[in-house]
Amino acid sequence: MSRSFKKTPVCKDPCSKWMKRQASKAVRRYDADLNAGGGYRKVFCSWNLCDYRFIQTKQQAALEWERDIAYRRHTLEQALMNWHKYYRRK
Repeated sequence: MSRSFKKTPVCKDPCSKWMKRQASKAVRRYDADLNAGGGYRKVFCSWNLCDYRFIQTKQQAALEWERDIAYRRHTLEQALMNWHKYYRRK
């Protein structure tokens, strides 16, 4: 079996998928007529959707481990395994 990796080292906000699903549910369940185009904005506030992306390379993670004392509770190998977990693997 082949292993797949992310093309870019990106970690997304985990609640963004849930919030988008809640927004689409609210729009689908809305009883009144929606105007074509941006009428859905009146049903669900777009400020509640969070689309955060964090981009960090492996070298940046190693440098951050060297600089910050807070990361020293783990070894460098553990810090790089955490990077692989959140940024590289699917």
